[in-house]
Amino acid sequence: MNMKLSVIIVNYNVTQLLRNCLLSIQKYITDVEYEVVVIDNASTDSSWGDLIPEFPKVRFISSDINGGFSKANNQAIQTAAGEYLLLLNPDTELEGYDMKTLLDFADSQPKFGCLGVRMHDAEGNFLPESKRSVPDMFNSFEKLFTNFKKNNSKSYYRNDLEEDAIAEIDVITGAFLLAKKDVYQKIGGLDEAYFMYGEDIDLCYTFLRNGYQNFYYGKVSILHHKGESTVKDEIYLERFYGAMQIFIDKYYKETKPMQYSFLKAGLKLRHQIEKIRLK
Repeated sequence: MNMKLSVIIVNYNVTQLLRNCLLSIQKYITDVEYEVVVIDNASTDSSWGDLIPEFPKVRFISSDINGGFSKANNQAIQTAAGEYLLLLNPDTELEGYDMKTLLDFADSQPKFGCLGVRMHDAEGNFLPESKRSVPDMFNSFEKLFTNFKKNNSKSYYRNDLEEDAIAEIDVITGAFLLAKKDVYQKIGGLDEAYFMYGEDIDLCYTFLRNGYQNFYYGKVSILHHKGESTVKDEIYLERFYGAMQIFIDKYYKETKPMQYSFLKAGLKLRHQIEKIRLK
């Protein structure tokens, strides 16, 4: 059989979460020919090595440097044999569903870009970043400065779509992102200018700009231990808001100067507010 799916996981200091993730893959992906590639991004905790004998079918790669999430994914993908790629966070767990259903859906779309699913946290709460719009002046203001949830298609978190909807959408999350390998490589893959955060928005937008369609498949859900693998400190804030700055520099600075000025000022203000809160 031809390899249908390559699951790509970037690990950094989350051995137990990674173990649970790999167990869930082992349990629930049973109906397609697949491989799993784990790249460790120069973890300071070497305990991930203990998983190698436990999961002999998983290909483990050790990176000498932590060049960021995008770089690590792209490096691992160079070794992938699958027709499709599933970028998967190590702090996620698959749940009981048929992976073939998602792949059949992707196969049925002639301009398939990428696909994401419904995510919930450990308490069962829906995670709104499962379905999003491309950032613009209006929905970015909504996200940065208000808790008002507009129920229309322009809202940042696409509140017009039900959690279990199956629909075309702009942006999904990189925590679970299914794409065709040849299309991913054709459009250039993840932009390595992003160290962490924002790279999934950029990738989804790149699919759209190249004429592909992105999809939210809410009939399938996964558990995402959101935030448990992230330390919220000043480094986190710099990377998060720095990623948003990269995005608007790339797509708005030359073509939409008014939106660019607004977004740049908004990001700077929100970053300062978050730094004050952190202290």
